[in-house]
Amino acid sequence: MSGGTALYGASVSRRAAVAAALQDWLAAERGRFVPWLPAFMAAGNVLYFSLPGEPPGRLGTAALLLACGFAAALWRWQVPRAAALCLLASVLGFTAAQLATARAPPPMKVPRRGTVVTGRVRAVEPLPAGLRITLDAARFDDGPPQPRRVRIRLRSEDPALPATGDVLRLRARLSVPAPPAYPGGWDLQRDDYFAGLGAYGYALTRAAVLAHARPDGVGAWLQALRETIASRIEAVLPGEEGPICATLLTGATAAIPEADRAAFRDSGLAHLLAIAGLHIGIVMGLVFGAVRIALAAWERAALRWPCKTIAALAALAGGGFYMLLTGAHVPIIRSFAMACLVTLGVVVGRRAISLRGLAVAMAALLLAAPAQAMGVSFQMSFSAVLALISGYEALRPALSRLHATGGWRGWALHHLATLALTSFLAGTASAPFAAYHFGQVQIYNVLANVAAVPITAALIMPAGLIALALMPLHVEALALLPMGWGVAAVLWIGRTVSALPSAVLPVPHGPAWGLAVVALGMAWLGLWRTRVRLAGVPVILLGLAAPLFVRPPDLLLAADGRLAAVRADGVMYVVEKSGASGFTLDAWRRMWAAGAPRALPDVPEGTLACDGGGCTLRRAPGGPAVRLALDPSEADCAAEVLASLEPIRVPCPLPGPAVVGRFDLWRNGAYAIWLDSARVRVLSDRDARGNRPWVPPPPD
Repeated sequence: MSGGTALYGASVSRRAAVAAALQDWLAAERGRFVPWLPAFMAAGNVLYFSLPGEPPGRLGTAALLLACGFAAALWRWQVPRAAALCLLASVLGFTAAQLATARAPPPMKVPRRGTVVTGRVRAVEPLPAGLRITLDAARFDDGPPQPRRVRIRLRSEDPALPATGDVLRLRARLSVPAPPAYPGGWDLQRDDYFAGLGAYGYALTRAAVLAHARPDGVGAWLQALRETIASRIEAVLPGEEGPICATLLTGATAAIPEADRAAFRDSGLAHLLAIAGLHIGIVMGLVFGAVRIALAAWERAALRWPCKTIAALAALAGGGFYMLLTGAHVPIIRSFAMACLVTLGVVVGRRAISLRGLAVAMAALLLAAPAQAMGVSFQMSFSAVLALISGYEALRPALSRLHATGGWRGWALHHLATLALTSFLAGTASAPFAAYHFGQVQIYNVLANVAAVPITAALIMPAGLIALALMPLHVEALALLPMGWGVAAVLWIGRTVSALPSAVLPVPHGPAWGLAVVALGMAWLGLWRTRVRLAGVPVILLGLAAPLFVRPPDLLLAADGRLAAVRADGVMYVVEKSGASGFTLDAWRRMWAAGAPRALPDVPEGTLACDGGGCTLRRAPGGPAVRLALDPSEADCAAEVLASLEPIRVPCPLPGPAVVGRFDLWRNGAYAIWLDSARVRVLSDRDARGNRPWVPPPPD
């Protein structure tokens, strides 16, 4: 009896100890639960976009009502309440995505032949050669207005100079947005579905301006202002610096040559072209400082007015105008939302930058534009800011000791350490997402940013703001020339760093679940305060190792039937027909982390055997085989899968091989084929994406 009593007492003591430890942990993590709710919203959002079919129309709303009731029923108890709120946040993210899909304009039917397009110009974008226009309410052959916008590239020799608001007419060849380059690849059709774009094309004739009109509405007026500013910049800086300066002041990136884009991308400086927190922070900081200095110089204002509050509100107004001027893209919307909270903190005297501020910005963006959660911009932006906030919070004591050394040497060391730490934290946090979407990581990004960011902050952006202020006086060249000097220096840094040995490390494409595991580990590491956060490190490592657990496909066929590729013995072999997409080929190469591709059928002896009629891939002697037929009239019926860019014209006796030919590509998009030692797996893009509103139905 006494032994049982002792055991019972020990059990009670253990439960009490566990309860006490849990209460201590909850007390230490007080205030850290709220930032988790947007993470669960994003999880519900991703769940919606990952479904193979569209859920019932009222599913999200019904689930949201049930989740609200569940949370209300469990509100009294702390831990169950937290679980119910997480469930509610997930359902809210799911429902927001479903409602955004329902609100989007319906898809439109695009003519398959050349057609006369008439519409009002919404935007004019300069390209390295020629112009690209976006049309609203476009009519095809004088038919009814279309519900979605159309983007057309004008002929390079076209003398027309359309402006926003003009009515334009031209003959063009149009097509729907391109499908993914391979099953599971970047989905441009989904992005354009939520962006309101319905077709792309190129002009077959010169454009005729039917009517000139002033921009109608705030959006059109801002677009016209962007075009005016860009043209004034190009007039002063006609060289390679002009398009980059225009990007920093208007957000338009289409005119930057591909070589310069590659230099920024491969050196880790691409974020300087993606208008975001750095730019709006500089703008608001300059406005804040200028207004406060001006008020301090006025005795009456300095003694009687709340100068700090006025300067903060002026900075907020300047940042808001800069956000609208540069196009209000996802990174700058997130940055401006954070800036609003920072300004509010300055006004009320509270801590300006916090995880709660990041959570509010993330939740607002997920509710307003749920589709952005699937995009690389959203993922890289929020991961970088989370790393900066949590990283500086953890390292603040060490930085304070470094700053306390005093003198110019201490100031310089603190400044360099802060700059390097910012580049390291932001670059490291965003690297897994860049690797997943782009198939590469930059090795020397810290070196490039330590050299380029001070030039951007001290010369380029201040000169750009002064140039904007001087444009009404037509003397903007006084500031644009120094801005161009700074851009030239940054461009030189980008080219130099990107040319260093192994500046870019190719990374094989990993599964989507690996990226989700990395995101979970980052959230765990960044959102908690105590040592329990360290459990996020092995989770991150598991997500990074995800490519080791899956095999990339062995054979790929492009949706347009002009490109096929086989990966054998670590080498990429391709078959290219006239008009093959260079974008698709580059996407395949990055997915496989392969070097320069070689042409089929000239291959060395190995797992891939080629003859005059095609190539056969076999992993093991006597195992299943995949045949890529180069001559469809000489197909090999002995293979388990027979693939070709042309219709297969050889009948095989039943049961014959699975056939993937030109008509299958036309109906189902790109194909991926995996070959193991015991079986062959075939996956089409249509099967991978399922029946969703942004996936065009099979052609008639």
